[in-house]
Amino acid sequence: MKRTLQSASSFLLLILVLAGCTKKEFHERYDRPDNLAPAIYLQLQARGNFTNLLTCIDKAGYKDILSQSGYWTLFAPNDAAFAIYLKAKNLSSAKDLDAATATGIVRYCLVYNAFKTDRLPDYQSATGWLPSMAFKRRTTYYDAVQTTTYNGKKILYFNSNRNNTGGTNYYTSADNNNKYIPYVLDNYLNSHALTAADYNYFFPDNPYTGFNVVGAQVVTKDIVAENGVIHEINRVIEPLPSIDQYLASNPQYSVFKSLFDKYMVSYIISADATAKNKANTGVTDDVYIKVYDAGLTYSPNNENYLKLDDNDGQMEGYSMFAPTNDALNAYINNVLLKYYPSLDALPKQVMYDFLNAHMFNLTVWPSKFAITVNSQGQGALFNKDADVVDKKMLSNGVFYGTSKVQNANVFSSVFGRAYLDPAYSLMTRALSASLKTNIINTSLKYTLFLTSDATLKTLGWSYDLDAQTWRYTPPGGGTALSGSSALDKLNRIINMQVIKADYPSLQGTGIVETYDGEYIKYENNKVYSTGNQDAGIKLNVTNTYTTSNGTVYLIDGLLTEPTMAVGKYLEALAAPANSPYKKFVSYLTASNLYTPATGDILGITAGSDYTVFAPTNTAIDAAVAAGYLPASPTASDAASKDMVANFIRYHIIQKETIVTDGKKDGGYVTLLQKTNGDPTTLTVMNTVPNNMSVKDMLGNTANVVTASSNNLSSRTVIHLLDNYLKFNVN
Repeated sequence: MKRTLQSASSFLLLILVLAGCTKKEFHERYDRPDNLAPAIYLQLQARGNFTNLLTCIDKAGYKDILSQSGYWTLFAPNDAAFAIYLKAKNLSSAKDLDAATATGIVRYCLVYNAFKTDRLPDYQSATGWLPSMAFKRRTTYYDAVQTTTYNGKKILYFNSNRNNTGGTNYYTSADNNNKYIPYVLDNYLNSHALTAADYNYFFPDNPYTGFNVVGAQVVTKDIVAENGVIHEINRVIEPLPSIDQYLASNPQYSVFKSLFDKYMVSYIISADATAKNKANTGVTDDVYIKVYDAGLTYSPNNENYLKLDDNDGQMEGYSMFAPTNDALNAYINNVLLKYYPSLDALPKQVMYDFLNAHMFNLTVWPSKFAITVNSQGQGALFNKDADVVDKKMLSNGVFYGTSKVQNANVFSSVFGRAYLDPAYSLMTRALSASLKTNIINTSLKYTLFLTSDATLKTLGWSYDLDAQTWRYTPPGGGTALSGSSALDKLNRIINMQVIKADYPSLQGTGIVETYDGEYIKYENNKVYSTGNQDAGIKLNVTNTYTTSNGTVYLIDGLLTEPTMAVGKYLEALAAPANSPYKKFVSYLTASNLYTPATGDILGITAGSDYTVFAPTNTAIDAAVAAGYLPASPTASDAASKDMVANFIRYHIIQKETIVTDGKKDGGYVTLLQKTNGDPTTLTVMNTVPNNMSVKDMLGNTANVVTASSNNLSSRTVIHLLDNYLKFNVN
């Protein structure tokens, strides 16, 4: 009771205080300040040149909204702008516009939050303002529920408002998928190394003046109102379509659109969307979401770009290059379906790669076709003046209609020859697992040897689709492999099928380095690896293809890995009666470095690369005479054994294979270590093909005998030297 009386007393005291204030003082304190600018609607009325826009605002039901408090930016077309617009539509007044059109004009030009020109091009990130980075703002306009026919049934649907990343990440009911309006100011252009020409490429009939909105010029900027900012423009702007909508509206891209519709679009019932539509319209029918496949770079119907931050501004947008029907039909028939009977028979990954080649997750400005890259690492391979037949700045990106197809690297490169031919699906799968990203790079050159599925299966290789694993069954019997063990074996083989250089001819003879550092040989359109050499087989080239980044050879077998250890290859070189390798190998096989049963050499590790320099018989005699080797290979005393081991180690380069092709030279580390543990080195001079020499640590030189060198071994190349290499371990 006491508290109630105290409250009442306080209230009476307040009344008495207020009663003591004069009426003037009350209004000075609580009335709207006289110097506060009128609200947007009143500003437009007062200026007198926005009568048509005001009519549209009334029709749209936005008079009250724009007459009250708020925080808006309005790009306001003046009456001169409406005169141009209405004349084009054969209308005499904005009163003749239907309510839907009027609403679209008002809501698309009305942007959330108030921005003068000093803030309009800034992007508000989670970490703060990023100056001059934004060129689009979220408007109040969004598409209502739409209708289409799906599986023979008329349905209601909303567009997805997120990029599909798998699962249910393609839609959120709290987002209306509002459209964005693009604008360009000088500081945005300057910060992105763009010029007025980039803007005028899209709007050639409306010169850039320093502040343009879509195809309109801003004639009066920064008109401050109580509830926002007005920027007066000289053109009427209707809501821009999205990339998805524009593609659907233009029949000259109908073939390109059909690829999306048939292979990449689905309609999924959404309980959230159904409930939302029921609340908005009272309609209880199921509502679907139009969803683009998660394998695409982005969803063309998503207005929200990447939605990295919950932000009303956008720094970037999507880009699409859509080939015309004639250009695309020719490409489909001549490239995509060169070896496949129909588009339905194409692996879906091919369709992903084809479409994604034309989709860029960034704004591709006209001056930056070459340097703005897609998910495949390629720029836009079009001439902006000769190849682009249509260009549009849209609500969620930019659109270019083109008279040719993007020559995607996955199809034009050496990889494409396998990729687009079902007869090489196993090679495609194997290459995709580890080498695809590299060999589709058209700025680098490659040579690729392709083996058909039929041959691979004959050689024991298969891929189990159910278990998602590789399997190897030796054709002649032996231990079958599957899973990681089969994959490890296959990867080594696949690396031998790729050369990091273009060899457009295999005439004559030569030795070339494969992708992983091993070497293979060719002679007059035959090719063989160490493994083929072991089997006494030389593979035949059955066909040759030239691609954008190298040459592809079809071969009738598989380049295979070695079957023996390095020592066994040296034994084989020494086997002939007059072999110049005989004395070097005799010291090796009698040394404590060698395991006769396996051919293993202590210090040579499986999986690493080596180069062996074997002095000739005459050179070995000279080394004995100079005291670098004992007189007999079988000397059993410890000093003699150490002498032999050190001699052999210094004649083996570790971690590198070098052949006489003139491509590798310089200093290299040997297997020999000094007594203090430091490595020893030698220098290879190899700048001219077939003219290689080696300088030892004491400055003496030995020449490689080319005719007896470049011998293939297990990740090792063996050369014959006309002299021995001198060293000092102290």
